[in-house]
Amino acid sequence: MLNHRGTETLRTERLILRRFTKDDAAQMYENWAKDERVTRFLTWAPHTSPRFTEKLLKEWIKNYKNDDFYNWVIEFQGEAIGNISAVNIDENSERCELGYCIGVDFWGRGIMTEAARAVIDYLFEEVSFNRIEISHAVKNPASGKVAQKCSLSFEGTKRGYFKALNGEFLDISFYGILKRDWEKLKEERK
Repeated sequence: MLNHRGTETLRTERLILRRFTKDDAAQMYENWAKDERVTRFLTWAPHTSPRFTEKLLKEWIKNYKNDDFYNWVIEFQGEAIGNISAVNIDENSERCELGYCIGVDFWGRGIMTEAARAVIDYLFEEVSFNRIEISHAVKNPASGKVAQKCSLSFEGTKRGYFKALNGEFLDISFYGILKRDWEKLKEERK
């Protein structure tokens, strides 16, 4: 059974993962939400205006009252640079999927891997998920590298699985990690 705790603040060596506030709207819009390079393989289109971002954040902030809502802003050196969330939560099977994105200026620095590791640790340790998944477009191999660096196992690729906003059907690769595997890795790190 899951022990929902909601979006609690997490800290890593370089990052603060915390709840969004309305004050994050401008940086969210500028740093990643308006950029089609960031959203190319996501389920949502680039934001068309700062106002759109503000409205979305209002909805997310309202959802923080729900203990089963997990959505963190990634703060790096005092700046909101991306977000990571637990989506597609399956209560019965005690599993979820991670969704994430980060501004182009912050790609290639290991930031998303650092954020994902912290969230995975939290979701296994505090919420007691049994399985965490990551999926990504094959054309976006950097996202797959995050999964690999976080010790998720490659489980296969589904061809033409996702229709992108531009109409292209994308092949999607799937990764997963079970709590027992995570616990074993944690023991080995000691």
